[in-house]
Amino acid sequence: MSGRIYIIGAGFAGQTLASEIRKKAVFGEIAAFLDDDAEKIGRKIDTVPVLGPIQDVARLLGMQAGDEAVIAMPSASREYLKNLYAILKNVGFQKIRILPSVSQIIEGDAHLIQTRSIDPQDLLGRTPVAVHLKESLAYLRDKRVLVTGAGGSIGGELCRQLLSGGAERLYLFGHGENSIYQIDKELRVLQEEGIGEKASIVPIIGDLKDGAYMHYLLPRLRADVVFHTAAYKHVPLMEDNPVAAIENNLFGTKNLVEAARDCGVKRFVHITTDKAVYPVSVYGVSKRLCERLVLEEAERRDGAPGAAAPNFMVVRFGNVLGSRGSAIPLFEKQIAKGGPVTVTHPDMRRWFMTIPEACSLVLKAGGVGENGGLYLLDMGEPVFIRDLAEQLIRFYGFEPNKDIKIEYVGLRSGERLDEKLWSENESPVQTDHSRILRLEWKTPPQAPRLNLRSLMEKLSPICRFDPAQPDVYRDSERLRFLLAEALPSYAHAITNPHLS
Repeated sequence: MSGRIYIIGAGFAGQTLASEIRKKAVFGEIAAFLDDDAEKIGRKIDTVPVLGPIQDVARLLGMQAGDEAVIAMPSASREYLKNLYAILKNVGFQKIRILPSVSQIIEGDAHLIQTRSIDPQDLLGRTPVAVHLKESLAYLRDKRVLVTGAGGSIGGELCRQLLSGGAERLYLFGHGENSIYQIDKELRVLQEEGIGEKASIVPIIGDLKDGAYMHYLLPRLRADVVFHTAAYKHVPLMEDNPVAAIENNLFGTKNLVEAARDCGVKRFVHITTDKAVYPVSVYGVSKRLCERLVLEEAERRDGAPGAAAPNFMVVRFGNVLGSRGSAIPLFEKQIAKGGPVTVTHPDMRRWFMTIPEACSLVLKAGGVGENGGLYLLDMGEPVFIRDLAEQLIRFYGFEPNKDIKIEYVGLRSGERLDEKLWSENESPVQTDHSRILRLEWKTPPQAPRLNLRSLMEKLSPICRFDPAQPDVYRDSERLRFLLAEALPSYAHAITNPHLS
């Protein structure tokens, strides 16, 4: 930054940013605070004037090249941010940055390094709930925490928020060296800038599919808590690579669960998806089986003596805005080249929440959850993907179907128009915590229970070479047959793909 800086919001966050900008003079000069609070307008804060209301004064600023707006309103609603963004764009701000609305900022100091260019995720969807992280993460103080898939969208954000938890050590586990390298460096820079506490950060490259390595590794890490986010997640890609999906997601989770159990991990939080409910894709099936795997392990631990018996739990939620491989990054690339933006079907809907909100609630659930608990994040109302595409096109200054065309390309293999958040055998019950539900199993269950152990014995030689059964190794057709035999929704989907 080298021009004039206008800080939007003269509250605590804005004042903290202003103080940091003055200390680091290379970033530019603060011209003014802009605010809508009548009690602040007309005052000066450390010699910086507070101007407002924003809509009235913004057009009088006399924009210059290099001028920048920094929005420092971490608790602002989505609707307010949409209006504010429109005002700032209309008066000529080319650079607009935002301090994300995550709970660390609400509770503590705001830092310039946390600001970033405003993007559609800041304006789409509902206003995130504020989770008081310092209170929520008390159970992690002085603990060793392992995050699998730490280089991914969910795993990476969990790690950012975990910096505020007072953990003794934070293990970043993943099999992609570049993604682990990136999150490791990012977390260290955040710590250097005074964000979070001084947990030791340990990057680890490894593969969940390597059972011997997982049993070697976990006792040496002595992790107290595991957040398991690692999975192959791309639905059409996994339809083309079904054996890899089951091998990585199901058997990789099995290796991790068994290693965690054997070395005395105290809390194991497994992240799952709405696609596990009546699954119609191999990815959804793999996550459904993982849910059962973790919950059956919890049943084994119910009889464990003493207060130190570990807790195994599952947290389920729908889509998150802007994750890698999701619709928004694809739409953005399509808009950048002039369209068309491709939507599968005009009636396709999904539940969405922001990545920071989902991770805050996961961390909260990890602390309050009980052994054997299946928890569901309250996703609000589903959103039509076509509406998301239209909003995104307008965000970039174009008009849908006038400047940028929307094309409907049809459902792909493993997709359906709507996702469900729970099955008919599950009943959602409100917990004492906002936007966290517990799914309770109805008794008697309305469907026979899956024999997971028997199914995995049949799947194992397909995923792992067995000299006694060499002909079934990597046999994707046999794998699909076994999955369909075990899960009626998947059987129906592959025999009636047009009905998904």
